[in-house]
Amino acid sequence: MNKFTIALAALSLGSAAAVADCTKPESPTLPDGASATMDDMLAGQKAVKTFQAANVEYMKCLEEVFTTAEAKVKEGGLAEDVLAETQKAYEAAVEAYNAAVSTEETVAGQFNTEIREYKAANPG
Repeated sequence: MNKFTIALAALSLGSAAAVADCTKPESPTLPDGASATMDDMLAGQKAVKTFQAANVEYMKCLEEVFTTAEAKVKEGGLAEDVLAETQKAYEAAVEAYNAAVSTEETVAGQFNTEIREYKAANPG
């Protein structure tokens, strides 16, 4: 294996590890709208906004990983094993990105449900 192939292998494995380097935020704990106070709901809103900001950063990191992996594959000239690892890194990053989008949609939907429950329990 020449130095160029070894360098490409290191880059490829680095991109697989790069997915792990992206920090996935924890979903916030949401208040129970039916029994929450206004302060609880405001704290919940703040937690959701903090989560969303962290999730955007996480998705940017993942996007960088899959964009880099995609570019390496398009460049060509990769050894078969390096190509396979690069494709795995791409697929892992895309899968994690899609999961992050779904999680954010779920959190937002759940918080909206809690807001409706809060309003129903506290009319006026």
